[in-house]
Amino acid sequence: MEMEWFESMPKVELHAHLNGSIRDATLLEIAKGLGEKAVIVFSDVEHVILKSDRSLKEVFKLFDLIHIITTDHDTVTRITKEVVEDFASENVIYLELRTTPKRNDSKGMSKRSYMNAVIEGLRSITSVDVDFAPVSYAERRTLDSDYVNGPNVSCIKRKKLYVRLLLSIDRRETTASAMETVKLALEMKDVGVVGIDLSGNPVVGEWNTFLPALKFAREQGLPITLHCGEVYNQHEIHAMLEFLPERIGHACCLEEEAWRKLKSSKIPVRLLLWDSDREATVNGHKHQVEICLTSNIRTNTIPDIDGHHFADLYKEKHPLIICTDDSGVFSTSLSKEYTIAAAAFGLSRDDMFKLSRNAVEYVFADDYVIEKLQETFDTAAKELNL
Repeated sequence: MEMEWFESMPKVELHAHLNGSIRDATLLEIAKGLGEKAVIVFSDVEHVILKSDRSLKEVFKLFDLIHIITTDHDTVTRITKEVVEDFASENVIYLELRTTPKRNDSKGMSKRSYMNAVIEGLRSITSVDVDFAPVSYAERRTLDSDYVNGPNVSCIKRKKLYVRLLLSIDRRETTASAMETVKLALEMKDVGVVGIDLSGNPVVGEWNTFLPALKFAREQGLPITLHCGEVYNQHEIHAMLEFLPERIGHACCLEEEAWRKLKSSKIPVRLLLWDSDREATVNGHKHQVEICLTSNIRTNTIPDIDGHHFADLYKEKHPLIICTDDSGVFSTSLSKEYTIAAAAFGLSRDDMFKLSRNAVEYVFADDYVIEKLQETFDTAAKELNL
């Protein structure tokens, strides 16, 4: 019953990896085809794809498979379309989808052509009205409509989903490659790229390798989110917090000093990213943390839900955003993550609705989108009697 209620509630997803959100059915179909072509041994992965409670070792096996299949442009387009449709089906109204632009010379894939395949996936969606390409505020006022009119249709309201893209710097990349990703993000701002993410295997690479590209992104006005504290590397965690990103993801393996820094750090802001129930400041705001409950437990960064740092941060009224991370790989959904959080931490429907609504303040989109999202939540609050 609670799951159905959270599915009906409007939601904001700010930490979703495109390729990790692939449907099991799609992964099974493509893997079978690759097996028939002797690219992979299908029997090695079939049982893993069919499981819903995968071990950490099995999760990594799936990621290896996904890395192989996402070097094909048509597959990337298909995955993008299906992932967005899946989020729309559970009433996600704003989605920041992050992905690492891939290069594979043997397949004729460049970082740019990979991203073009992603954009093609967004353009191919017909089941929902997808807004992914920003236009000026004045043009929005003139062109934006929540309705579709045709010869046989009059004033039929369509479900609308705002989708924005974050380009991820993979921790395996060189400084030059990371800089290339940032420059590509700048070139693709007109098709919905709104920020930069740093992600990948947390035990690979050095912070100083990516720092020049991240600094350049900041100089050019691109917001940044960092995967931070996935492993116990306190030197890097402190360096990341001192960098003052707009958001951080996970924040699992912080020792006491880093926790104090996380809770007290101030980040320069262009907008006041606080709701009326929180203690606002004029000069900045605290690090906003993207919380991925199922992911943290499945990857063994948190022993169990009872020991999750969500409870501590929520008690401190620290800005939190509930997210999925890799909904396909971890067999979850955003509605399921809300259901888990409510049950584990004793939160009411009203509490969870406020968490979802607060997430609007942390999106990397423009003022117009924020205004439309807030209107959607205002309407939903009345319909849900909140």
